[in-house]
Amino acid sequence: MIVPSQFLHILQAQGISFFTGVPDSLLKELCGCISAELPPQQHIIASNEGSAVGLAIGHYLATANPAMVYMQNSGLGNVVNPITSLADPEVYAIPMLLLVGWRGELLDEGGQLADEPQHRKQGKVTLAQLRTLDIPYRVLDADSPNPSEMLDDLLEQAALRCGPVALVVRKGTFAAYKGDSAGFAEPLPAREEAIEVILEASGQDVAVVSTTGKASREVFELRRAQSAGHHRDFLTVGGMGHASQIAAGIALARPEQQVICIDGDGAALMHLGSMANSADCDNLLHILINNAAHDSVGGQPTKGAVLDFSRLAHDMGYQHCARVDSLEDLRKLLSRFSAQTGSRFIEVRCQLGSRSELGRPDRSPQQNKQDFMQFLGAQDVR
Repeated sequence: MIVPSQFLHILQAQGISFFTGVPDSLLKELCGCISAELPPQQHIIASNEGSAVGLAIGHYLATANPAMVYMQNSGLGNVVNPITSLADPEVYAIPMLLLVGWRGELLDEGGQLADEPQHRKQGKVTLAQLRTLDIPYRVLDADSPNPSEMLDDLLEQAALRCGPVALVVRKGTFAAYKGDSAGFAEPLPAREEAIEVILEASGQDVAVVSTTGKASREVFELRRAQSAGHHRDFLTVGGMGHASQIAAGIALARPEQQVICIDGDGAALMHLGSMANSADCDNLLHILINNAAHDSVGGQPTKGAVLDFSRLAHDMGYQHCARVDSLEDLRKLLSRFSAQTGSRFIEVRCQLGSRSELGRPDRSPQQNKQDFMQFLGAQDVR
């Protein structure tokens, strides 16, 4: 395995001094090292991958030095616009290094590494996406004989072509790194406890849309533990940041249907402007669980620690907004909000972490979709 601090020193020796991106579980050891060993002005955890590319472009314009942008391969979709319309050699010609965690990687001997459905699809098309974007790439793993030489070759290509290059990272490439924990210092309820309260208060006729990551896994586990069925829940297993708009789409199409969106701070920040649309849905209750961290991919910090999402929601146009720090206050607020009309927003501050034995949904996305559409009274075309 590659020692993260040594890899960081190689990058710095190659002239890279600015790092930005969206955390990924495959890159968490390196991200933790970067956070711990660099001053804040040299490392920005971006709201989404496209924004990270924008930061890298700005850094190059100001310094003439390329930056590194890290992401999970699912984030490649968010960089297509700024890469092709700004950084590409045919436009502004901005060199940068993309570091891409390869979830659902294809194996050299054929086949594919076992992963969740959304990662299996993304893993199959990752290298093809880079080729379509005309981005030169190399693949890095724990046994790569000379990472320094590989980086030297890629960055030379970036300079020659005046455009982005990519280093695609396989699972298990980086050795463990012990970094500082994110999250809130004060005692707060666990996210799963908050979700349990939300589900208990939702009733039999309410549709629930939950965000990607551990929140949806906890929704699934809680429903199974209660033998309550999964038909009322849409688990947004991929597409980080889009759960609120899926919920809003349902709410707009079915004004008589009450809809709850269980969101997260990192996901909401990724596409924050979407809240302005959700605020127009009178039958939507948007609940943002804020633990100030990207919990599902390693616990890296978000801006959730310094933001008041309930105030942001008010400014976005939600009619009823509140923030709670306890399960008792959450129960009281859910009871009060259930009797009110108009768009509603609750920020629930929670602690970082989850149960070590937390499982994953054992039903396919297609099964989830079909049962959920049947619950809503819609006929699936498949």
